[in-house]
Amino acid sequence: MREWRSVITDPALIEEVCLYVCDKLRGKGRVTICDAPQTDSSFEKIMAVSGLLEIARRCQSRTGTKVEVVDLRSEEWVNEKGVIVSRRQLNGDPEGNIAFNLARESLFYGYRGEGRYYGADYDSSGVRDHHRGEIQEYLICGTPVKADVLINMPKMKTHKKTGVTLNLKNLVGINADKNWLPHHTEGCPSNGGDEFSVISFKHQVERFGVKVCRQLALRVPILGPLFAQRARAAGTPIFGGGDRTIRAGNWHGNDTCWRMVLDLNRCLLYGGSDGNLRADMRKRYYSVVDGRIGMEGMGPMQGDPVQSGIVAGGTNPAEVDAVVARVMGFDWHKIPMIREAFNESAFPIAKGQPTDIEVCSEVSEWNGRLSEIEDRDFFSFKPHFGWAGHIEYDRGN
Repeated sequence: MREWRSVITDPALIEEVCLYVCDKLRGKGRVTICDAPQTDSSFEKIMAVSGLLEIARRCQSRTGTKVEVVDLRSEEWVNEKGVIVSRRQLNGDPEGNIAFNLARESLFYGYRGEGRYYGADYDSSGVRDHHRGEIQEYLICGTPVKADVLINMPKMKTHKKTGVTLNLKNLVGINADKNWLPHHTEGCPSNGGDEFSVISFKHQVERFGVKVCRQLALRVPILGPLFAQRARAAGTPIFGGGDRTIRAGNWHGNDTCWRMVLDLNRCLLYGGSDGNLRADMRKRYYSVVDGRIGMEGMGPMQGDPVQSGIVAGGTNPAEVDAVVARVMGFDWHKIPMIREAFNESAFPIAKGQPTDIEVCSEVSEWNGRLSEIEDRDFFSFKPHFGWAGHIEYDRGN
C-alpha cells in the first residue's frame, strides 16, 4: 500500500478527540465516527491501517460512552489500472438518507451550466435531473444531519477541483449519492463550461472514448474491463496523463464544484431530519484540521506529503479554511470555495466578515486578526498543477 499518512486523518488525532468527547459525555449519548472515502477506496484497508475499530473500542471501554464506526457510502467500486471493473452495494448510513431541495437557495439556481453538469459517473442524466430550475436536490446521510454536534476532522491537502480540501470540501462525504453532485460543467469557458480550459477536437474524441470504455467495463464481463484498461494505456501518450493534462474540471477555472460544496455545507448546518432548512436551527459545529502530515501537489490522493506539524481548530468551517489556506501558502481570496462562503445568504456559512477572524496560535507571530498577519511567513505548499500560478499568496497584492 502506498504512503497513506498524508491521505487520511491521523488516527492518533481521531482518538484524542474521540476520547475528549467521550469524557465530556460521561457515559451518555453516542459518538459515531463517520467516514465516506473515495468510492474506489477500500474501507477494509483504511480500517486496517487506521485502527478505527480499535480506537472506538478503547474509547468506549475507558469512558462507558457508546462509540461506533460507520462507512456512510452506499457503494464501493473496484479500480484496476485506472478502470472501474466492478461495483459492490454497501449498507450505507444506518440512520437512512434525507433528500433536500435547496430550490432558489442553491448556488446552482439560474446557473449557466444547467443541462451540462457532470457527476461522479459516465451517465450524467442523474445529476442533471436533480439540478434543474427550482429542483436543486441533494441526498444527505442521516447520521450527520441528526447529530446534535458535528466535529469535522479533514486532512490539510491540496485538491484538483477546489484548490484545497479542508472543512468545506470534506462535507462531500456526507452525501449519500455522488451522482446527485455536479462536479464540473461540460465544455470550456468560451461556451459556458469548465471541463477544460479550452476544448479541441482531441478533447471531444477523448471524452467520447472514455464514456464508451466505462460502459464496456461495467456491462461486458472480463473483456470489457480488459479492453478499457488497454485503451487507457494506449490513450495516455496521445491525450496526456493526469499529472500534466487538464481535464474533468481539474483546474482553477472550475466554477461548478465549489457551488456544490457550499450547498452541502448549508444542508448540514441548517438541515433538519424532515429535509427542510431552518435559519434559526444552526447545528453546533467544531473543526479539527489535521496538518501534522499534509499533502501538496496532486491532491487529494496522489500528492506528496508535507511534514507541517499543524493542527488547527475552530467553530466555523469557512473561517478555519481561510486561515489554514493562508498557512499553506495560498491566498484564500483566490479560492472561490472559501471566498464565496463569506457572501451574505439566508443561510450563511460564515458568521461574520473575514476581517473579524481572530487567530490564536502557539507560533507567536501568527497571532492576531487574519487581515493583520496575512503577510507573515507561513508554509509554501505546492498547488495542484491545474491551480499553479493562480492561488499562491502574493505579498505584492
